Amino acid sequence: MDVTAASFREGMSCLGAAVSLITSGGPEGRHGMTASAVCSITDSPPTLLVCVNQKNRSHDVFNGNGNLCVNVLAGRHVALADAFAGRGDTGRFEAGSWTTLQTGAPVLADAVVAFDCRIMERRAIGSHSVFYARVVALLKSAQAAETLIWFERRYHPLKATLPEQSGPA
Repeated sequence: MDVTAASFREGMSCLGAAVSLITSGGPEGRHGMTASAVCSITDSPPTLLVCVNQKNRSHDVFNGNGNLCVNVLAGRHVALADAFAGRGDTGRFEAGSWTTLQTGAPVLADAVVAFDCRIMERRAIGSHSVFYARVVALLKSAQAAETLIWFERRYHPLKATLPEQSGPA
């Protein structure tokens, strides 16, 4: 029995994943999208993979600019995630505070962590491309006690459980 696209998507809805804004800036302009298809490959050299639908406008912008930034979101960023997914009342880059690091890709100043990357390689697989991106700079928030997860087609803020602090005996 073959797995249908619909049953595969249904199964994947049960795989919780961090929500990120994938952004790019350069000669092709500034653009971005919401994604959960991000994974680390290796720490030597620091490399991520990012999967993007080839029909998504961001695909060609990322490819043309040669850079991308993975901005990992927190629970406070749901409206921003919706805007970059094409939902909501605000446009991309209209909300949030933006800066850049080395590549010129937009960096969300209060992201949980932002990985500024140069694209090293792209491989087409079915409807998507896998971008292999070398991390050249990162910005980690001092407020990294929560993240935003996509699970069962909804956002879920996930807070870190901090160990209890023991006081004086």
